[in-house]
Amino acid sequence: MKKTLVATAFAGLAMPTVALADCGRVSVAEMNWASASIITKVTEFLLVQGYGCEVTLVPSATTTAITSLAENNEPDVVPELWINSAPLYTRLEAEGRVRKAADVFSDGGTENWFVPDYLIEEHPQLATLEGVLANPELVGGRFHNCPDGWGCRIANDNLIIAHDFEGAGMDVFNHGSGETLAAAMATAYENREPFFGYMYGPTAVLGRYGMVAIDMGPHVPEIHECNQTVDCATPGISAFPAAPVLTVVTADFAERNPDAFELVSNISFTSQSLSELLAWQDINSASSEEAAVHFLTTQQDVWQDWVNETAAERLAAIFR
Repeated sequence: MKKTLVATAFAGLAMPTVALADCGRVSVAEMNWASASIITKVTEFLLVQGYGCEVTLVPSATTTAITSLAENNEPDVVPELWINSAPLYTRLEAEGRVRKAADVFSDGGTENWFVPDYLIEEHPQLATLEGVLANPELVGGRFHNCPDGWGCRIANDNLIIAHDFEGAGMDVFNHGSGETLAAAMATAYENREPFFGYMYGPTAVLGRYGMVAIDMGPHVPEIHECNQTVDCATPGISAFPAAPVLTVVTADFAERNPDAFELVSNISFTSQSLSELLAWQDINSASSEEAAVHFLTTQQDVWQDWVNETAAERLAAIFR
C-alpha cells in the first residue's frame, strides 16, 4: 500500500501538493546511466513533494552537463558528476559559478580488482594481490580486464606490466563490453567458479554478489597518474583511489533557494548501498522511478535525515 501511495505521488509530480511559492522552478540533470537516474528521481520526489518545487528533468551526461553549466548556467542541480571526467568543473568552481553541494557517493566511486568471497574463505591468501599472483591457478589463471575505450583499461594494462602478470602465469582476457565483464563475474559467482577481475562501483553486480576487493597495496598518486596515460614510461604499483562523485549546483541556485540547496547537500549514498539498490532494480527489471519508490519506502530512516522539519511533515502524509 505504501509503495502504491508513493508511486501515485510520483505520477503527480507535475502538480506538487505544496504551493509553488515555497520553492519555484528547479532544473535537475538526469544522467544517462542507472545510478544517476535513480538519484535524480529521488531528488525530484523530495523537492516536489517536500519543498513544493516545480522540477524539470534535463536529459544529460557528464560532458553535456558541465558544458551547459559553463555556457548556460544550468541546470540548477547536477547529481552524480564524476569530476575526474569533468576537468572544467575545477575552473567553474574557482570562478564561483558552481558549488559542490555533496559527495553524493559518501565513500567515492570505487575501482578495484575482485575475487569471490567463497574463494577467499577457502584460500585466505587470495585476499591480497600478492597472494593471487602467487597462486594463479586458484583464480582460474585469468584476469578479466576492462573493455577497450574505458579509462580503467589504460591503468589496468600498465598495472599488468608492473605486476608482471606474464611472469606469474596469469593470462589476461580483454572484455568487449561492460556487459560481458559483469556477466562473466555473475556467471562465475552463480556457478561457484574461480574469478579474478576488475569492476567499478556502484554497480548492480557488486550489490548482488559477494565479491571481495583484494588488497592491491597503497595508492601512490604520482604512480597512478602515470598509469592512467597510454605512454607511461615507468608503469608502477599503485591501488586505485576513490573517485570524487558530487552533486553540483549553480551558485545562483544555492543563493536563491537555500532550503532546496540544503536538501541536495544532504543527499548521499554509500557505494555499497547504491550497488544494492541497483541490484534490486536489475533483479526486478525495474525502472529508475520504481527503484526510487523502493528506496523511498524501505529506507525512510535514511532520507528523513536529509529533509528539514517542514518537508518531513509534508512527506509524512504520503508515507504514513
